[in-house]
Amino acid sequence: MVREFMKAVRFYEPGVLRFEEVEVPEIGPGEILVENKVTLTCGTDLKMYKRGHPYAKPPLIIGHEFAGVVVKVGDDVKGFREGMRVVAANSAPCNACFYCKRGKQNLCENLEDAIIGFTSPGAYAEYVKVPERIVKVNTHVIPNDVTFREAALLEPLACVVHGIELANIQYGDSVVIIGAGPIGLMHLQLARRKGCGAAIVTDLSDERLQAAKELGADFIINASREDQVERVRELTGGRGADVVIEAVGLPETWEKALTMTRKAGTTLLFGGCKPGTQATFDTHHIHYGELTIIGAFHHTPLSVERALALIASRAIDAKRL
Repeated sequence: MVREFMKAVRFYEPGVLRFEEVEVPEIGPGEILVENKVTLTCGTDLKMYKRGHPYAKPPLIIGHEFAGVVVKVGDDVKGFREGMRVVAANSAPCNACFYCKRGKQNLCENLEDAIIGFTSPGAYAEYVKVPERIVKVNTHVIPNDVTFREAALLEPLACVVHGIELANIQYGDSVVIIGAGPIGLMHLQLARRKGCGAAIVTDLSDERLQAAKELGADFIINASREDQVERVRELTGGRGADVVIEAVGLPETWEKALTMTRKAGTTLLFGGCKPGTQATFDTHHIHYGELTIIGAFHHTPLSVERALALIASRAIDAKRL
């Protein structure tokens, strides 16, 4: 039986979180209520804690990477019942707006209607309500041999799947990944699956770099001790890498990412910087070097499905992330 009240963490303003007892969310038609078994902390959660978020309207229960068990099902819900182990993405596209109709569901103009942990109560709580659109489009039953913790990586991995597709890594391409956190390590594993050549990972932490080495990096660079740009050039015949993926989200690493990219190469800017941030680039290198620069944001229903398949098949070492 679902209780009337639950424990939750609510965000009030930058730097202020409160552990409180609140009412368990009521669900409406098409919605489900999930008892959380695992909730992870995303880099975006940390950014929200530090500086807020344009979508967030405090006070708000934050958190959006979760997995659990269905304990309540609203009217008209199909495919789900109480007791099912499920995982959901934090949002779902409307499939009717300008961008959705053009195959860019990740840029849906109506995402804000219901984003778990942003515009809908999040998963830093004992229970979370999954809005109707997310139930229909981006909620999945967890395979029997997948743990809740592994399944909870669905949303960030779906974003990485989308980013890797945009990067268009070709067989044998040299790939640099700036940042060896969970997102960078996901990029590394997927780049390996794409058949990349030399995989080079840079970070400031020896511990994270060791994890990258164990997950398939050919070369690791501690940027606190080495000039990472010069080292990348040494490893790529003086030209720079075919593909550089920035997975940190700082203007200085965006700048270095472009500098590391060879002529006619691709820079994927995956890490999101603070709104209003400015970065400085060498326009000569971009123009005369014919660089392809790509921003990557969010996920699509297809990338969510592919992410779950990667987790279920153990193609991604989720336990190491």
